Amino acid sequence: MPFSYVESLYCPKCQKKYDALQVHQLCICGSPLLVSYDLQAVKDHVTKEEIEKRPPTLWRYHEILPIQDECNVVSLGEGMTPLIEMQKLGSRLGVEKLHMKDEGLVPTGSFKARGAAVGVSKAKELGVKELAMPTNGNAGAAWALYATRASIKSHIVMPVDAPLITRKECAIAGANLYLVDGLISDAGKIISQLVNEAGIYDASTLKEPYRIEGKKTMGYEIAEQLGWKLPDVILYPTGGGVGLIGIYKAICEMQELGWVEGKMPKLVAVQAAGCAPIVKAWETGEKESAFWEKSTTKAFGINVPKAIGDFLVLDALYESEGCAVAVTDAEITKEQSLIAELEGAFVCPEGAATFAAVRQLKASGWLKGMEHIVCLNTGQGIKYPESVEEHVEVLQPSERISFIR
Repeated sequence: MPFSYVESLYCPKCQKKYDALQVHQLCICGSPLLVSYDLQAVKDHVTKEEIEKRPPTLWRYHEILPIQDECNVVSLGEGMTPLIEMQKLGSRLGVEKLHMKDEGLVPTGSFKARGAAVGVSKAKELGVKELAMPTNGNAGAAWALYATRASIKSHIVMPVDAPLITRKECAIAGANLYLVDGLISDAGKIISQLVNEAGIYDASTLKEPYRIEGKKTMGYEIAEQLGWKLPDVILYPTGGGVGLIGIYKAICEMQELGWVEGKMPKLVAVQAAGCAPIVKAWETGEKESAFWEKSTTKAFGINVPKAIGDFLVLDALYESEGCAVAVTDAEITKEQSLIAELEGAFVCPEGAATFAAVRQLKASGWLKGMEHIVCLNTGQGIKYPESVEEHVEVLQPSERISFIR
């Protein structure tokens, strides 16, 4: 049996196909490329019961991942993050069944490790020696570390305001790191110039087809952890939107394989009010978004003014009968504190945004409260120390704490 049942790459816009054994970036029409598999062969040779017996990493799904030779797998043990019941918070929000998929527990401290693991593994298989990418922080950190593990040189450009910890992750990995006094879109222009002039592999979001494949494993894991039954609603903090696209792709694949029960969950793209191009496009029924001028938000990972795969995100929302929601930074801060207070979980601002969206959707009536809801926390809160203000009393060695019951 083959390690992977990958067939080809294809363009979701013009349907042109490409050889998965060769390096490809975007389609000639400018669209991102997606990966297709021989799902009938997978159905004939692989069972979900067999998968359940495998080691608890994302590579348990290797037949539906694009790496064809197991020796090219680059791994730090990523995957199978916990699906945590949030009973106290759910009660406060007025919903009966609320879970959090906690991606802060993967290597590098964010869900970006999934895309990096599969993307770097495939780059290694294709013979890539150098890669370059813009980042808001976590993706660059993950790709830099995994690239080092694969003996691939990396060039990373991130905004000067990106979280300091992610900058240090890139630096300690030995990446060629540069900061730009601007947004991720500005970093993208610098990387495009480098790629064009030096012929380096472009690992920018959706300019290579394999990051989606790593992130789609979140969808497989959610289904498996729920006994192969699908939840009613999945909320995802959306910048580039790769994870939402990947989860939708995973569920479509599982439905074709006959592995899951239930209808397609309603997918919800959660954005910050200071950068909400997907929300604006969804509200007006557009198929693509417009560039969001002067974007700003404390949830730095979703500060993406224009996503190259915006049409894929919007397609997933429309096809799943989901929606797009914008929450303010104040709401994010409040929810981040409440989650820690009630559930003992220090989530990242992007993850907190999804719970703030649950609150908003319940108040509007879009959520009734009986649905089974899964929120994605995409990283550790400790990677964003500047997002929390603390006021702590300093004691002198001779002082005592006055304790009153």
